[in-house]
Amino acid sequence: MSAHILVAEDDEKQAQLLRVYLEHEGHSVTVVHDGRAALEELRRDPPHLLVLDLMMPKVDGLDVCRILRRESDLPVLMVTARCTEDDLLLGLDLGADDYMSKPYSPRELTARVRTLLRRARPAAPAAAEADPTLTVGGLSVDPSRHEVICDGTSVDCTPGEFRLLETLAAQPGRVFTREQILGQLHGTGRYFTVRTVDTHVMNLRRKIEPDPARPVRLLTVYGVGYVLSDTA
Repeated sequence: MSAHILVAEDDEKQAQLLRVYLEHEGHSVTVVHDGRAALEELRRDPPHLLVLDLMMPKVDGLDVCRILRRESDLPVLMVTARCTEDDLLLGLDLGADDYMSKPYSPRELTARVRTLLRRARPAAPAAAEADPTLTVGGLSVDPSRHEVICDGTSVDCTPGEFRLLETLAAQPGRVFTREQILGQLHGTGRYFTVRTVDTHVMNLRRKIEPDPARPVRLLTVYGVGYVLSDTA
């Protein structure tokens, strides 16, 4: 599928290379070279996907992602020369959908763009009608509205947190391994680790548990993985 893609990359040569590869795939591409310009363009002409460099002038990529997630569920592919696990987890926690470390293959980047666009494609009306709200005790997860309600209160979730909760809520009482959850979150574990899952679980417990230190909903099964209790 063709799409409008915004590339926010301060390295002009790298940005031009991405433009060539993405346009070859049939996409229309807008390029900006700093975070402030990225935010302005996101609001002026919202794209279908954002390729976001982490280290940019004026406003860095993490702040762009943080601000964007208050306004939109637009797919974000973050790219950076900073490749520590902490950087990766922070980017995902702020709402990035995928993460690539420099140097990277432009061909692999375009493949990941295709994957993210497929996931973001709106469901047909008939599929939406067949996509009921998942209710487990006082917790409800509505995939069509991307909405979580806990004990009558709306809960803000990052895309990764929502996908994790949706996966568990679809089969309450079933124990999922970290690897199974990771596969649901990102499709490929190449640039992610099981710590990604642990981080999402920790953040979700802050949002849906009466006492995050003593969870009664999102439980750890030691040596195996996680389960959404069907008795809470």
